[in-house]
Amino acid sequence: MRGRAPAVAGLLLAAGCGITPTNVVDVTGPPTVRIPPPSKTIYLLKPEPRQDSRSERFLLTKEPADVENDTVDSLLTALFQANDRQLGGLHTALRGFTYEGTQDSLNPVTRDETRLPRTSKLTVYIKGKGTLSKLGKAQIVCTAQQDASFEQVKIIRQFPSSPPREEGEYTCGDLKLPTS
Repeated sequence: MRGRAPAVAGLLLAAGCGITPTNVVDVTGPPTVRIPPPSKTIYLLKPEPRQDSRSERFLLTKEPADVENDTVDSLLTALFQANDRQLGGLHTALRGFTYEGTQDSLNPVTRDETRLPRTSKLTVYIKGKGTLSKLGKAQIVCTAQQDASFEQVKIIRQFPSSPPREEGEYTCGDLKLPTS
């Protein structure tokens, strides 16, 4: 009996677990994670209820947006397209302006062989005549900053026959508008 145990153990070791060894097989790409967007909403303006006859004030309000995807570009496109739609009691301060596109500075810088995050800034390009009000700036900046990777939003106004003009760099909190 004692001689059989080592023999059985030797047979089991020789047989292995039934899996034949192979080389490395590449089945798919590396694992990735897709973080969902904070929301698919844009900031519109809602009249503030007033008891007196003073001039009308507006509050920023988040409203659902019909967008193709969850990018800032899609959200800003929807925001500027809201100018041409019936908004059911809501308003926009962007009438007369068109959205031209964005450019971001999310590429990290390298220092001492270490990649560091760069201060992220989104530059939004617009066209239009007239004055871009604080409410209009708030709509652009607050809509864009729903993507938390942008710390600041810079607005550049382009003109057909003159150089572009910077409208400023903001955060949603800088504009200090009440929200509903």
